[in-house]
Amino acid sequence: MVRLEDLTKGTQVQGILPNSIVTIVDAQWHGSDVVELTYKDASGTLGNELVFRDREPTLEIITSGGAWSFTADGANFRLASEAHRIRLAYLFDPLLAVHTSLVEPLPHQITAVYGEMLTRQPLRFLLADDPGAGKTIMAGLLMRELLIRGDLHRCLVICPGSLADFSRDVEKKDWFAISYREPVAILYYIWRFLRLNLLNPA
Repeated sequence: MVRLEDLTKGTQVQGILPNSIVTIVDAQWHGSDVVELTYKDASGTLGNELVFRDREPTLEIITSGGAWSFTADGANFRLASEAHRIRLAYLFDPLLAVHTSLVEPLPHQITAVYGEMLTRQPLRFLLADDPGAGKTIMAGLLMRELLIRGDLHRCLVICPGSLADFSRDVEKKDWFAISYREPVAILYYIWRFLRLNLLNPA
């Protein structure tokens, strides 16, 4: 419990003012049970009050954790600031997905992703280049860039059965640092069932 004798110059005290912490500027005694406190509140305004012995249970000395203290965990602060920096990295690096992926895209792929696709949001874009032009890399860069920017949380990739093995290779090589789940085989059989039973009824 706080005693009146503990209320010395420079002490931070809670309970003098309601819901506020004050800093003692001066303490002047009147007998043994009354002290006249001159204090400064959070806004810097000076105040003066007589405090009697019977108020001791309502007082609390603040030793740390003030509004501008530096007692928090530095590692957690660094982690939070680094996460915020990464979250805003695309503002400073216009090709962030390229620089954080294990691919070296060709100029026409960068132009397609950053010059055409990312500038059209919501995206309505048909990527229909010739075979071997790198459509998988373009799609991967687009997904990676949208994930970094926080505009994409989940993405469904549907491909023909003949490309399922290639898609697995992309996942294993971890080109774009994207976590995958693989419903590919299930979707292939659903598509095959629909084609055989609905699209081409007997």
